[in-house]
Amino acid sequence: MNNKLKDKKWIGAGLFAAIVASLCCITPVLAVLGGLGGIASTFSFLEPLRPYLIGVTVLVLGFAFYKAYKPKKKEEIDCACEPARLAGGEDEKKSFLNSKAFLWVVAGVSILMFSFPSYSHVFFPETNKVAIVNESNIAEITLQIEGMTCTGCEESVDYALKTENGVVSVTSSYKTGIAKVKFDKTKVKPEQLKKAVEEKVGYNVKNYKVK
Repeated sequence: MNNKLKDKKWIGAGLFAAIVASLCCITPVLAVLGGLGGIASTFSFLEPLRPYLIGVTVLVLGFAFYKAYKPKKKEEIDCACEPARLAGGEDEKKSFLNSKAFLWVVAGVSILMFSFPSYSHVFFPETNKVAIVNESNIAEITLQIEGMTCTGCEESVDYALKTENGVVSVTSSYKTGIAKVKFDKTKVKPEQLKKAVEEKVGYNVKNYKVK
């Protein structure tokens, strides 16, 4: 029983590390879709630790798989059978949490969480607005944004800006911390675009430049 308890703890530790490693990527999406702008940058401090947390998860789950699949010694088999003999020869039922299937479920969930930035765009509704604008009214603004740490953050910023009336196109980069927006200056003001990022996503816009 003690071994089973230890195995649960290893699996739990791996899942916990996977969740923590993904918080910095998941919260911006929740901020935009759930209207919780304030939480977007809450876990951004975890981004530098993300590779280490992923490494910890891989090591912990790797050890759990080793424990689950390593060949058992004769003494371990005899020990495991002892409670069954005392109970009249019936096999002791294994709970799902102690099973190999549960270990595989945890591993699958961890992989999904690690790869979240690559498919985060599927959570955002399409914003296929047909904008009819006069070419002379189009301006471009460059926003310098603090807090973007992954492609999931880019998707959140893009979506927040695209839903503003008068926005023609948006491209953002978490690597540079910059979002470039083409907009109709007769329909939306630069300050509104700044507020869209700060209020809908929760990131701080350090400054912006219009040309």
